[in-house]
Amino acid sequence: MDSVDIVERYYDALDEHEYDALEELLAPGFVQRRPDRTFADRDSFVEFMREDRPNPDTTHELVSIVDGGETVAARGRVLESRTQLFEFADFFELEDGRIVELETYSR
Repeated sequence: MDSVDIVERYYDALDEHEYDALEELLAPGFVQRRPDRTFADRDSFVEFMREDRPNPDTTHELVSIVDGGETVAARGRVLESRTQLFEFADFFELEDGRIVELETYSR
């Protein structure tokens, strides 16, 4: 998979509740920083998405992806039943075909 494929698969795994696939995409030392919290490792992030996600029935509609090789930026909207909840911009850092870092901004 190339970098864009990895990022697209990340959103598919979230939307389809494929948490084993999500875990495979993330490096063990994965870190996500977002406005409301930071996840310091892959296990805590996957556990949150699996068990504590506030709106588990949302989907991600991607508007654009910019491929910088090891850095990929994605912009889109989070939808619940076709209603937009918020917009986001995600910045992914990849190494060896896995996501090692994710910086998320939303409005």
